[in-house]
Amino acid sequence: MPTSSPASSTFRLDWRPSRLLGLALVALGLLAGGSLLASRLPPPLKLPAATLALARGLQLARREAGRAPCRLAWAGGDAPVWVNGSVLVSPRLHLRGPIAVLAARDVHGRLQRFCWWPDTLSPGLRRQLHLAASADPRSANPLAVLSA
Repeated sequence: MPTSSPASSTFRLDWRPSRLLGLALVALGLLAGGSLLASRLPPPLKLPAATLALARGLQLARREAGRAPCRLAWAGGDAPVWVNGSVLVSPRLHLRGPIAVLAARDVHGRLQRFCWWPDTLSPGLRRQLHLAASADPRSANPLAVLSA
């Protein structure tokens, strides 16, 4: 965390894998497999394709569940996001109903995404995250009301 940033102007938020997202990925794998079985796909291809769809859904759910929890610190706006001591640049917050996704790039240019579902982010914290995204980090004390 940079020392030039006052602690009261930084929004801090914990991230952890969502159980709802894992369940949704498993359900999508099941539905994809079922739709392949009900399709007009040639019979010799139906079962292998359905099995692959289910296996991919389970793989994605397991990968998501295995991600390590972390702590994010953000001064808001286009300021870098600090994740467990590593810096991420060009943050963008996407809000879709009760789901929030923060995307940013690491020092190697790889895209990192943090997704909060309703089971991991309360409505109050969601509002604070939205306010942090719209805050100007160059103001005197942009997030003082949001400090944890």
